[in-house]
Amino acid sequence: MGLGDLFWFFFLLAAFQPLLRQRLLEASRTRMIRELEKRRRSRVIALVHRQETMSLLGFPLVRYIDIEDSEEVLRAIQLTDPNLPIDLILHTPGGLVLAAEQIAHALVSHPAKVTVFVPHYAMSGGTLLALAADSIVMAPHAVLGPLDPQLERYPAASILRAVELQKQRNKDIEDQTLILADMAEKAMNQVREFVIRLLKRKQWDDERARKVAEILTEGRWTHDYPITVEDARELGLPVSCDVPPEVYRFMRLFPQTITQRPSVQYVPLPYGAPPRGGTTTPQK
Repeated sequence: MGLGDLFWFFFLLAAFQPLLRQRLLEASRTRMIRELEKRRRSRVIALVHRQETMSLLGFPLVRYIDIEDSEEVLRAIQLTDPNLPIDLILHTPGGLVLAAEQIAHALVSHPAKVTVFVPHYAMSGGTLLALAADSIVMAPHAVLGPLDPQLERYPAASILRAVELQKQRNKDIEDQTLILADMAEKAMNQVREFVIRLLKRKQWDDERARKVAEILTEGRWTHDYPITVEDARELGLPVSCDVPPEVYRFMRLFPQTITQRPSVQYVPLPYGAPPRGGTTTPQK
């Protein structure tokens, strides 16, 4: 084998290594899902968006809830017996309103119990899916997020406020800005009314549903504001913190894009409290 042949051999090996690694990860994820399904006697669906090196040349791809996700989740729900509970593992920054509303509608229509697990965060559209569940199980420091719609990278509520300020100052407003404000108002009404209908289908009374929907959609916070477990409970959401260990192990099968050096390092073992005057020792 010549030097040129060796070069092409190592080039092909390096090119296909990410693909092979991805196939092995997918097989491990499927095994973990089956284990969780057997233990909980449910259909487990995972909607996980992490930045992974997926392409042949190793470029990272950023994911969010899109139409393809809604099609796959709807198909999974349709393949589930009406009497079989659904467990949804959520890890997402959000995404398209249409896709999130489709999934939420399908979840709230499922006759058996629906549980959403949030090991780290489920922002924006992810929070909308959590509202469709009978039970939300969050890690102690996991967060949800506001549901205020975004238009052209700007919060809809901020667009409306900016236009109102311009009117108060008797400033001329461009037609394009007025059109954007009209779209913003419609988007806020649409999301708010959907949340109200969603919560009322979960047996919330009308007044409480409208109050929570207003809080989540009115734009009182920035779009990445973290709604903690305590905040969610204050809103009246059915939140607990009993995340099964399998969910954490499942999330470890979604490694982030590899960098030159790890930014976080620690000994990956549970540590017990140190005895007085002693040193911390890992638990056996």
